[in-house]
Amino acid sequence: MRRMVMVTALLLAGCATSGEPSQADLRAQWEAQNVPPTNYKADLIAFMRTYLNDPTGVRGASVSAPQRKTIGSDPGERYVACVRYDARKTDGAYAGMKTGAAVYVLGKLDRFIEIQLQTLAICKDVAYEPFPELQRLRR
Repeated sequence: MRRMVMVTALLLAGCATSGEPSQADLRAQWEAQNVPPTNYKADLIAFMRTYLNDPTGVRGASVSAPQRKTIGSDPGERYVACVRYDARKTDGAYAGMKTGAAVYVLGKLDRFIEIQLQTLAICKDVAYEPFPELQRLRR
C-alpha cells in the first residue's frame, strides 16, 4: 500500500511540471554562454575586412579589452569589445570617427552594433588602446 501511494505521488509530481525551463535554468544557460573571447582582435580584424566598404587606410583605430556589459534588452550581460575607427567611404573620402561594439557569445564574435545611441551607452566608460592591426588592413 505504501509503495502504491509513493508511486502515485511520484507520477502526479511528474505531471505538475510544464516541461519548460525555469527562470533559473534560463539564467544558467545564458551565463554558460559567457565565455571570455581569447582572440577578440583577430575576430575583429576578420570581421572588419568584410564589413568595411574600403578596409584600406583606416585611421585612428583603437579597441577596448572585452568587458561584461548589458546590451539593450538582453536578459543578461555579454562580453563586449568597443572599437573606434575612421574608415573610407566608397568615394574614398573618410567618413569620420565611428564607434562599434563587438558582442561575443561562447568566446566568438556574435554581432556588431554600430548604432550611435547604443554604442555611446555601451562604450561610455571603456579604456581604449591603439589598434594598429586594423589600420594595416588590406583587401
